Amino acid sequence: MNPILALIITNVIWGAASPIFKLALTNIPPFTLAFIRFFFAGLIFVPLIISHWRKLSAKDCFAVIVSGFFGISVNIAFFFLGLEKAPSINAPVIGSSAPVFIFFSSVFFLKEAAGRRMFWGMMISFIGVLVIILTPVTASGHWLTGSVVGNAFFLIATLGYVIQTVMNKDLVRRVDVFQLTGIQFLVGAVTFLPFMMRELDRWSFTQLNPAGWTGIIFGVFFCSALAYYYFNYAMKKLPAQEAGIFTYIDPVAAVLLAMPLVHEYPNLYFFLGSLLVFGGIFLAEKRIHWHPFHRLQSMENVLIR
Repeated sequence: MNPILALIITNVIWGAASPIFKLALTNIPPFTLAFIRFFFAGLIFVPLIISHWRKLSAKDCFAVIVSGFFGISVNIAFFFLGLEKAPSINAPVIGSSAPVFIFFSSVFFLKEAAGRRMFWGMMISFIGVLVIILTPVTASGHWLTGSVVGNAFFLIATLGYVIQTVMNKDLVRRVDVFQLTGIQFLVGAVTFLPFMMRELDRWSFTQLNPAGWTGIIFGVFFCSALAYYYFNYAMKKLPAQEAGIFTYIDPVAAVLLAMPLVHEYPNLYFFLGSLLVFGGIFLAEKRIHWHPFHRLQSMENVLIR
């Protein structure tokens, strides 16, 4: 598959995830949903792990586990906890700060080329994210409102995603994509298990309703198995900086789905922050037609050669 198309599909799915999981969390506890999502997605990958198995060095094995911890354990735990406190439409926009961290991380750790225009574009986008994070403060005058805490959780989740992105960019050169993805799923599931056991003291699977089942099915088959595979596949083909740009697709998918599904509507600050975020994209990319949707054909030609 074309890696550009793979990242577009991935980020549409991940954008839709925030309102879908927010709805699911009205029925099922966060760590229980997280365990089910990654344990069963990991089981799907077991036959693929076996058939594509490569012997890993101790260093690579440790790196796969650490990357999975940050990208799944940290990212998903704080993402779900944030959904319980803040609007779901905030999650993908705050997640759009990932390219800022990916930009610096890829320059310093992966030695990828840096550009002044991209730097200032990323900084403008980050200011837009801060506008959204701090919106609850302007409304209440307090820094520790539930929404501010939830937004802070989204930012921590984003940092976990950034660390995984940078580490996986190096790992996919030596570790098979199926092997990498499946192992990281199971690592994440193991870390969620103790927290799930505590939740089961006050919650039972007999309480599952359509909202909970929707979150489970979407989480296992689409948001985990399909999206993570496409993401790691694309990371093998594209620079880490470029992969980060695709996170800007997420807010569009989130808003379109959140309005009918969980009745969340963007306010003026959301639009202002989003305008800065997307303005930063266009500055970083230098010209509009460099946007991922317009690069499908040119990238495909490069890959064919």
